[in-house]
Amino acid sequence: MEIQILERKERCGVAAADKAVEVLKKAIASKGGACFIAASAASQFEFLKALTGETSIDWKRTTMFHLDEYIGLSGDHPASFRAYLRERLIGLVKPGEVHLIQGDAEDPYAECRRLNELLSRKRVDAAFVGIGENGHLAFNDPPADFETEEPYIVVELNEACRRQQLGEGWFTSLEDVPRRAISMSIQQIMKSQAIICTVPDKRKAKAVKQCLEGEISAFHPASILRRHTSVFMYLDKDSASLLEKR
Repeated sequence: MEIQILERKERCGVAAADKAVEVLKKAIASKGGACFIAASAASQFEFLKALTGETSIDWKRTTMFHLDEYIGLSGDHPASFRAYLRERLIGLVKPGEVHLIQGDAEDPYAECRRLNELLSRKRVDAAFVGIGENGHLAFNDPPADFETEEPYIVVELNEACRRQQLGEGWFTSLEDVPRRAISMSIQQIMKSQAIICTVPDKRKAKAVKQCLEGEISAFHPASILRRHTSVFMYLDKDSASLLEKR
């Protein structure tokens, strides 16, 4: 795992975007196209701003999959991750293929099967992720399922996760935050050739410490990243503030 600690979160985003550009361009050059996974969270604002400002990527030769989505929200709901990605990524660079999670599908398990079939045809070159305040990776809240091989799964969101979404301003009350989501599984994320993890802000400091210096455990889901051979993590001084080894 390669860890960079930057002074400000804006620099985290730029450094992470530089690595993303490197990985995507290498994949396009070597096999004619690149497949990536995109996350949707406040932690990704600066990263996506820097990434979408990059003009050297042939975006038409990329395929995008979606990391997670709430069950029951329409794609035009302000808190929908589909709306987030359309505004901050898809509409700006227009990837050649886009596969979004339909969170308002009538049968979320059937939606998982649809996505699993699509993803089975691809090798993921890069996963762009963050870490939740409770240590979650995607919407795999603790204790996360480290064993399932299913690429997309239906998950229950715990209260800490739901309070984070409320605190970030996506919803007006805790009751408005959905209790279930479709999420890419831990094992599927770990199959990515490279994982670019951007984690700014003081509120993430405890999760960062637990995931980097604690046990690798389902109770600290993002700790599993330490078992991957090609993880690039970008922290700011606030999110790294509790680390003993800096």
